[in-house]
Amino acid sequence: MVLVLASASPRRQQLLRNARIAFTVQPADVPELFHPGESPNAVAERLARAKAEAVAGYFPSQPVLGADTVVVVDEEILGKPADRADAQRMLRLLSGKTHQVITGVCLAKMVSQAALPMKASDKSFEFMHVRSELTRVTMSTPGDQELEAYLSTSEPMDKAGGYAIQGMASRWIPRIEGDYSNVVGLPVSLVCRMLRDHGIAY
Repeated sequence: MVLVLASASPRRQQLLRNARIAFTVQPADVPELFHPGESPNAVAERLARAKAEAVAGYFPSQPVLGADTVVVVDEEILGKPADRADAQRMLRLLSGKTHQVITGVCLAKMVSQAALPMKASDKSFEFMHVRSELTRVTMSTPGDQELEAYLSTSEPMDKAGGYAIQGMASRWIPRIEGDYSNVVGLPVSLVCRMLRDHGIAY
């Protein structure tokens, strides 16, 4: 039974490959919007679930994995930067501080249509398992020239918080507390525990 990853993220795909987890990819088209007053965990878990739900109907006999990562600093939730100026703003906020990286994960499997005929709009699931992982990350303060050089690359633009811990930004990360893979974009150990909980071989 092959896992379906509801994400186009190359980092999540590489993490699954590194862990030798067989998967296929079907990106979910879900707007990553935040709701006023929503907690960071709730944001990440809601979006992860929405992504899994959006894809599960196309694969009624396969488990689907949705995930969403947010960064939290000074009680502000950061997603992906809208543009270069937004990435700069985020990195200035993170500089010299410890922040939180939270990834929501949803493992879902629809009831097989062969076992239970359903309309395309029905939301009937064999299971819908939603969890999240939190890692604390400390970032030093990059110099102005170093920061400008980083912003001139493509690295910040599709990452929550505007940085990639596995890339050039690693030079500014002296300490993390928790799961490193979570900061990259997918808490692999948590995913494996969820797969085992539902008897899914990987």
